Amino acid sequence: MLKNKQIQFEHLGLIDYKEAWDYQDKLFTSVLDLKVQNRKANPEEQLETPNYLLFCSHPHVYTLGKSGHEEHLLLNEEGLKAKGATYYKINRGGDITYHGPGQIVGYPILDLENFFTDIHKYLRYLEEAVILTLAEYGVAAGRIEGLTGVWLDHQEQVNPRKICAMGVKCSRWVTMHGFAFNINTDLDYFNNIVPCGISDKQVTSLAKELGREVALEEVEEKLKKHIATLFDGTIIKL
Repeated sequence: MLKNKQIQFEHLGLIDYKEAWDYQDKLFTSVLDLKVQNRKANPEEQLETPNYLLFCSHPHVYTLGKSGHEEHLLLNEEGLKAKGATYYKINRGGDITYHGPGQIVGYPILDLENFFTDIHKYLRYLEEAVILTLAEYGVAAGRIEGLTGVWLDHQEQVNPRKICAMGVKCSRWVTMHGFAFNINTDLDYFNNIVPCGISDKQVTSLAKELGREVALEEVEEKLKKHIATLFDGTIIKL
């Protein structure tokens, strides 16, 4: 069966976290169901599995992954209300993180059997797309051993700071959840959590590093281009 390298792109705009999660889950389940159906069908009856890439941003929200610790949220219910934020325990890997306006949140729902079956390579490629995008703005970024996501001052580590957090779920080689890339993000919201369970490192944004706001659409176009190149795929509008 031929591998489908097309990735259908959809921009959801500013969308409630739960609404986006439900939509992701619907697409994720539909791809899984098709894979199960294909396994039962004759080769000539099997259908290509689709791939999706969703971009969006969310109103202020904190999300806790499966391996996270609730005490890493430093607000109680009243504190969340005062901040105009919501809180969800979700089914991705990783600890706690924040999503809010001014952030590019990316949700790739890919059948990795269309590309490669290696979850670590998948995570590294997502990181690399962000690293290459930052390089276009003259911002040097990379990885810190043992930590996911994209970091600045990743080599000397005098003041290492995270600019993009990641947390994914994968079942039968189909992915969901993804990354949160801080562009014009209000970083004060990170003071209410222990971001990703890491207490000794800072969080930053592209706007903070450049000293100016950046058009989200401009960054999104660069990011999509690098994702397509790294995954050797073609991004088309849904």
